[in-house]
Amino acid sequence: MKIKVLGAAKTVTGSCYLIEYQNKKILVDCGMFQGHDEHLNYEPFGFEPSELDMVLLTHAHLDHSGRLPKLVREGFEGRILSTSATLDLARIMLLDAAKLQEEEAETTSRRNLRRGMEPVEPLYDVGDAIETISFFGPGVKYDTRLEIYPGLYVTFRDAGHILGSSFLEIEADGKRLIFSGDLGNRDKPIVRDPESPKLHDVDHIFIESTYGNRLHKSIEESKHELLNAIKDTFERGGNVIIPSFAIERAQDLLYFIREFKETGEISRDTKVFLDSPLAIQATKIFRAHRECFDDEANELLKQHKDPFNFPGLVITRNVEASKEINKIESGAIIIAGSGMCTGGRVKHHLKHNLWREECSVIFVGFQAKGTLGREIVDGKDEVEIYGERIKVRAKIYTINGFSAHADRDILLDWLAKTNPRGVVHPVHGEEETINIFEKSINELGYKTYVPNLAETIEI
Repeated sequence: MKIKVLGAAKTVTGSCYLIEYQNKKILVDCGMFQGHDEHLNYEPFGFEPSELDMVLLTHAHLDHSGRLPKLVREGFEGRILSTSATLDLARIMLLDAAKLQEEEAETTSRRNLRRGMEPVEPLYDVGDAIETISFFGPGVKYDTRLEIYPGLYVTFRDAGHILGSSFLEIEADGKRLIFSGDLGNRDKPIVRDPESPKLHDVDHIFIESTYGNRLHKSIEESKHELLNAIKDTFERGGNVIIPSFAIERAQDLLYFIREFKETGEISRDTKVFLDSPLAIQATKIFRAHRECFDDEANELLKQHKDPFNFPGLVITRNVEASKEINKIESGAIIIAGSGMCTGGRVKHHLKHNLWREECSVIFVGFQAKGTLGREIVDGKDEVEIYGERIKVRAKIYTINGFSAHADRDILLDWLAKTNPRGVVHPVHGEEETINIFEKSINELGYKTYVPNLAETIEI
């Protein structure tokens, strides 16, 4: 057996691993590179897509699923296995990503033509995304050991990261492998905590390292930070802008704000705008997959309460409604994508509010290097939005405790339960973070090896 590392090597995005077993080729994830690594999306895969037999998809986030339509565009005709919740979320994520690819290609082509240059093709289009969904098989159930090919077994376990997310336990010829995908934080609302691995004495573990160098504040502390940031902004007479990932983070925010309103900590009349078509669709999918909810969320449903709805919530489905929000000068909470401010409606809201010192921008998720969100978090006093230089005068908050990723101690605790007898491979992290996390793993007595991009590991 061989494993070729084709993404998330000493970087956070682009997760992709090629398993070669006997005469079969199986991919674990096919993620999109983001930030500084975005150019890698246009490079060859490192294998022939038409020769690939299957994709095992850990979850729907684009840094794990976003190149699937490119894979199909270039000849893949195999099966894609995931949980049913991941399939439903991937459907909307990939269609949305395809539309963005088309729009960006069209904009670049017009600019090129004006300069006497050639037009460009999108990485993939909507047709490719629709075709991709047709290759998904029936949803896989958690904790079911599947023999996907003779002698090759895979089990999907609940990773507790987002709705339907999984880590993979793989067995073949006496060898045991685990791909962590993205492991979740503990005590978050809606989804269950990460499941403990059931496979022990593991030979090779590919473990995410996004926050392998730090500890998160508790969810309760982070909720308190969010509430105080909102109150402080309203006292200053401004708006609250929250760049949010459409899947999981937007739903968490709705959940917390509902609690704030129910306890009277913010006024029931406060307008909260969910200004993300993708997040609106994702929230409907959340409601359809109660099997992924934790006990607390299911208890709310038994009481006939909607975890994601409350007085004052405004769903803005169209562009005209989104533009109207920018006429509001104070007292509004605006949740909009994209989470790293690389596109979407949040950029318009930043353009109208970022220069106003009475306003606040609250970051509640990871900001990759090279993104607008990272520039703001890193303290730039001026940023470019749609070709215009905008002063950063708004108050900037970063609340990492809401992260959907496990912190260092959760990662190490999860890893210890696998009782590794072989090698641990830290991946899916910035290089300096991986180096720190590797030392923590070594201190537990485990062997490590950090793979490079396009490196093949013999099993």
